[in-house]
Amino acid sequence: MTTDPTTRESKDFYRHIAQTSDNPLGLEIEQARGVWLYTRDGRKILDFISGIAVSSLGHGHPEVVRAVQEQAARHMHVMVYGEFVQRPQSALAGRLSTVLPEQLDRVYFVNSGTEANEAALKLAKKHTGRHRFLAFRNGYHGDTQGSLSVTGRDVYRRPYEPLLPEVDFHDFNSETVLESITPEVAAVILEPIQGEGGIIPADPEWLKEIRKRCTKTGSLLIFDEIQSGFGRTGKLFAFEHYGVIPDILTMAKAMGGGMPLGGLASSTDIFKAFMFDPPLNHVTTFGGHPVSCAAADTALRVLLRDGLMERAEVIEQTTRKILHGRGIELLRGKGAMLGLQLSNVETTRKAVFYCLEEHGILLGWTLHSNTLIRLAPPLVIEQELLERTLITIRDAIARYA
Repeated sequence: MTTDPTTRESKDFYRHIAQTSDNPLGLEIEQARGVWLYTRDGRKILDFISGIAVSSLGHGHPEVVRAVQEQAARHMHVMVYGEFVQRPQSALAGRLSTVLPEQLDRVYFVNSGTEANEAALKLAKKHTGRHRFLAFRNGYHGDTQGSLSVTGRDVYRRPYEPLLPEVDFHDFNSETVLESITPEVAAVILEPIQGEGGIIPADPEWLKEIRKRCTKTGSLLIFDEIQSGFGRTGKLFAFEHYGVIPDILTMAKAMGGGMPLGGLASSTDIFKAFMFDPPLNHVTTFGGHPVSCAAADTALRVLLRDGLMERAEVIEQTTRKILHGRGIELLRGKGAMLGLQLSNVETTRKAVFYCLEEHGILLGWTLHSNTLIRLAPPLVIEQELLERTLITIRDAIARYA
């Protein structure tokens, strides 16, 4: 579906914005509130993918908006990251320290998920003095050169090779990776739940064995929780389901409450690598922007206060109860990070566009799977609307199966 470029804004979009596909949706968004997107032509669309796992509190949460307005009135950018004491950064770091394991006692703020992973890879190399990485097929860690180097899909990697050397890929949940975690490996990077690979959870015992092997060899374990973090799976972070703590945790998406923000958490000892030989060897101008940090601190407070992680569990239970039947092969994932596996590409495509065009429900597939519908509604969605939407999705799939 593409909106006809009749307005000045849409003409400029198609003429001057660099495109990432040859057929963008082209919806012209006028306003977004709660779970709804409002278009310039008067349509009301239910955002059932939360801007790809970003808008967990819905769009324009009033407390987050107020935090943004108040901080923008105080000050915006004043200095590159790490030199000045800025209240929003310190407050957010302090709040995160109360909910993260004690060994993840420091956080480095960046602008996005791929930047968080870039920093994590550099930190692992600097701390260990090693250069090899282990990653997983169908894993996704971002599109910048370093993050792409550990992303496990050749179709996206090949146009930009050569990338980082000494990256070995293994099958997700396969024990063959264990023998490859040697003292030459700087880090193993993985998503506890593969997002773009098809919403595939890690096997709990497999993840524990990787943790043991990394500890034995001195290799760092990096968990990419950019998509699964901040309540999306029913826990603040997905690693809590497994009882496995990483050496480095990367985060973004829902972290900023709708504002651009990413970060990585690790120990004081590991982060020392960024302070010396030379100092300022990893810096960012806008990382931890005070307006984004103010939004993130408020969003985290609201998430914890309002029991929205528990709400994610209800969303999963409701979805599993309703979504079964003709054309549906499998539902996997945790909390409100779910993937609906269908029988073929054509059914998936038709069901997704039917839901949008006929019922105003925005769905999508994952980057690495075109037979899987991504289900990631805002955690604030009302129960009656959730149930009604899921029934519509179920019927749309049956229509084309």
